[in-house]
Formats: sequence, structure tokens, C-alpha cells
Amino acid sequence: MKFIPSILLFFFLLSFSSCSTKTVEPELPDANPPAPVIPEEPIPEKEKMLWFDAEANFERFSKKENITYYLDLAKSTGFNKIVVDVRPVQGDALFKSSYLTPLTDLAGIHIERDWDYLQFFIDEAHKRELKVTVSTTIFTAGLPSSKNGMAYRDDTWNGKTCLEYTKDQGLIDIKNDKTKVSAFLNPVLPEVQDFCLNFIKELVTNYDFDGFALDYCRYPGDESDFSETTKVTFEQYIGKQLDQFPDDIFTWNTDGTKRTGAYYKKWWEFRSMVVRNFVERVRTEIKNIKPDIQLEYWAASWIHAIYGQGQNWASTEYDFSKEYSWASSEYKNAGFAGLLDTFLCGTYLTKIFGLNDPESIEYGIARAQRIIHGACKVYGTLYALNHEDNIADAVYVCLSQSEGLMVFDIVQVIEFNQWAAIKEGIQRAESL
Repeated sequence: MKFIPSILLFFFLLSFSSCSTKTVEPELPDANPPAPVIPEEPIPEKEKMLWFDAEANFERFSKKENITYYLDLAKSTGFNKIVVDVRPVQGDALFKSSYLTPLTDLAGIHIERDWDYLQFFIDEAHKRELKVTVSTTIFTAGLPSSKNGMAYRDDTWNGKTCLEYTKDQGLIDIKNDKTKVSAFLNPVLPEVQDFCLNFIKELVTNYDFDGFALDYCRYPGDESDFSETTKVTFEQYIGKQLDQFPDDIFTWNTDGTKRTGAYYKKWWEFRSMVVRNFVERVRTEIKNIKPDIQLEYWAASWIHAIYGQGQNWASTEYDFSKEYSWASSEYKNAGFAGLLDTFLCGTYLTKIFGLNDPESIEYGIARAQRIIHGACKVYGTLYALNHEDNIADAVYVCLSQSEGLMVFDIVQVIEFNQWAAIKEGIQRAESL
């Protein structure tokens, strides 16, 4: 066929033109589009802290190379934070201070440094991406056993150390009680609190670190303090004058137990409130200077047995009076967990497992979490000496059942060569 009839050609071209100019309708959007995928925030790594005690390591860390060696070992073991103790119970300092005497003599050892101990620790730790908590004892002022330290140096602190009410000797100055670990200053005295705040503030101002831990921020025991100043302050607290003091609080039975007086419960409440209010002052001061510094506090996990030291580290929501006969209904108001960023729960116990065993680490952590009630973080802490052969399990429990870990002290970790076992416990917990 050599030609197409004209009429057929016309319809063919018309059809082709219609097809080529047809409008394509856009697709309508999906009425129920899938939700955008938001990447999950990575879970922050838990803190794993190793404590470097000032007294036990006084000679070892007089050499810079020893510090760097053990920081490397801490890092390779799995720790990501260290605690540097810079004021032992003797009362002097391993940092530059306008308020404290430099610590050069301890337990018969004399060491003078021409370098800044704390600054070197901070610099070398941060080079290794290790965070640093700085710890100081607070109300301690010397060693009664040897009459050495700031309270014995001159008359500056005369009348400002705790006055003990004892069964056998009556009222005695703690400076003269050789059974005590330290000559505590009286926490109720404004000048004592101001002194402690001053060296805390200069530490926070002059050094860059990540956390500050309060140690020995308490009374030495239930027999202190019974000074006239404390009596007057207590009378102001309860709004009454005492006719017989200290009998209004308690008297000693011949077997060493106490016969309770009319204000027995209010006394423990008052003393815990003294400590609580001081902790609040510390928090306010350090947060005003450097808001990011974490406030930490170590205390024994057996809170029911340390009320005589004024340490109510629980939440104000926990009512002690429902469980303990020594507690007033207002004792809960002295709880200071809400003032802390982290409570270092002193589960310095030999037993590890047993949620129903009050002598176990598991129980101690669980109780702390229950009575702190989310007011701050809770870290399980270990006394390495208790776990010469099973520290891996203890590390695992603390790290898996609390929000962090602290091991005290590096001197025992060194002595028992616990590095590999600690690493195994960390890895086991982090593999969950």
C-alpha cells in the first residue's frame, strides 16, 4: 500500500495529538504517612570510680610517675572516673590553700613537693578522659592518737572541737580521746561551718574538676557534741530551756546502753538538721561558682545505725518514725538526698547477694534506692579489702543494680592485684 486516504490520515493525526497533550494528575499525599524515625539517644555510660585515698597513698603518690602509671592502669581496667582525696582526717591539705596547712608529714613520713599534687592529678586524668571527683574530709581536725594535726598546732581551735559525753569519764574533749579516729570540730558552730565552706569554695574556684565529695561531713558519734553552745542552740531549736543536761537527752546505763530522756528523739532530729543545713550551704556555694560540678556524699548504707552521727541521707519522703523507735515524726525533714547529685552508698559489706539479707550489698543498694526515692542518683560502693577473692561479683552487682560504682581504695586493689577481676566484673555488667 503506497498511500493513505486523506480522511484516514486526518483521524490518525487527531488521535496522536490527543494522546500527546493529555494532562497527568499529581498523586495525592498519603492520608496516614509513617512517623519519622528519630534516632534513639545513646544511653550514657555509667560512672565507674576508683578512690585514691590521701593517707594510705601518701608516700606512693609523692612521685609523678606513680600517679601516671596507676591512672593508665585504672583506665585500662575500665574505670572512667577517679576520686582524689586531698584532705585526710589529720586536717592538712594536698592542694594550694589559704586556709589549710600543706600536708608534708604523715605517719612519720616527710614529703615536700614543688608541684601541685591536685592539679597534676586533674591534668593527667583528663588527658586520659577520666573524670575527677575531689574529696575532702570536712569536720576533722587532727589525730587524737598522736596529737598531731591542725587542732593540736596552736590554740586556734580550743573550745571548738567536740565535747563528748562518755559513760566512764563524763564530759571530755574529743582531742583527748585516743579511741577516736579524728578530733572533730563541732558542726554546730558558725565559725566552724564558715571555715569549712571557705576551703571548699577555694577548691571549686581554683581547680577544674567534675565532682566534689563530702567525707566525714557529720558528727563523730552519738556521744558528741554536748558543749554549752550546742545545748543553747538545741534549746533554741525546740523553743524550751533544759533543766537537766545532758540527762534531758539520755543517761548511760552501767552496761553501756542509754536511758532515754524527755528530748531524746528531738536531739537526733536536731543534730541531723545541723548536718542537713550545712550540706545545703555547700550545695548553694559550689553551684553558684560552677553549676556543673556534681555534689556527692559518701555514707554507710546502714542508715538505721548512723543516726547518732547526724547522717540522714534519705529523701524527706521517707518517714523513719514508722520503722525506728529513736526517730521523731519530724526526723524525715532532715533528709538531704534532694540536695545531692549522687549518693555514694557505702555497701562496705562482705556478703554480696541476698535481697532479703540486711548484711548484703544487694540489700544495701535496694534499701538506699527505696528510701532515697529518686531524689538523687545512687551508686553502689565497695571496700576492696572485703573482696580479696570475689570482687568481680561485687563490682557486677553494684554496676548492674545501681546507677554507678565506686571502689575504695586503690591501695587494696594494688595489694591484692584485683585489676583483672574488677575488669571482668565491669565487662559482665556492661554486657547485659
